Amino acid sequence: MQITFYKYQGAGNDFVLIDNRNNELKSLDKQTVATLCDRRFGIGGDGLMLLENEAGYDFKMVYYNADGNEGSMCGNGGRCIVAFAKHLGVITDTTKFLATDGTHHAKISAEGNWVSLQMIDVDTINRDGEAYVLNTGSPHYVKLTSDLDVKDVYNDGYAIRNNATYKANGINVNFVEPVRDEEGFFVRTFERGVENETYACGTGVTAVALAMAKHNEQFGSISTPIKVLGGNLNIRFNYDGEKFNNIFLEGPAELVFQGDISVDV
Repeated sequence: MQITFYKYQGAGNDFVLIDNRNNELKSLDKQTVATLCDRRFGIGGDGLMLLENEAGYDFKMVYYNADGNEGSMCGNGGRCIVAFAKHLGVITDTTKFLATDGTHHAKISAEGNWVSLQMIDVDTINRDGEAYVLNTGSPHYVKLTSDLDVKDVYNDGYAIRNNATYKANGINVNFVEPVRDEEGFFVRTFERGVENETYACGTGVTAVALAMAKHNEQFGSISTPIKVLGGNLNIRFNYDGEKFNNIFLEGPAELVFQGDISVDV
């Protein structure tokens, strides 16, 4: 069948989005999703999302990783689908939608290109040696490093994601370095499901901001700017020393192009 798709990006994290409110796509197999996300043989993207109807919500977000498997929560994907919902006229400036990790609230600018997305609360951060491990809707490994601009993120991230501890379920690997002479951090991420470095990772930069607050013993209302390969994001949250709440991931979300493509369903 012929479907209309939309390509969005949020700080370089790019996605294929499809309006499935009419439920025409009753199922998408792994190979179809992987082909649509392929940068040589398909549209190209770090993931694919379906926007669907859901009782009690403005919409439901169904997320697939680029490898074709249904994924856990994607922060930048969540921001992009909010922008998509505004483009479709489903929402105006605020929304409540359902994702795989539960209910999310978000606000979007009048221009439709800046989204503030509430993330799930976090009350557990574990250690793996010097690294921090936590779940912000997806599991993340956060490690401070140096000379991050020249780090071999693919090979170093691949090794951690596939070690004995994480190989079975996978984990997203974030390397972080304080920005010199500025507030905030520079982050590069190896993402499971993409199995490569991406230009940004929303749940990843959220995990970094929380882990660094714990690492630096910061408490109260915190706002943490993050630089990624694809641009700039901001995470604001409250931390009382035990629990992180009122967590918001903020940044750009923009329509790149739209088109039609044939898929086998």
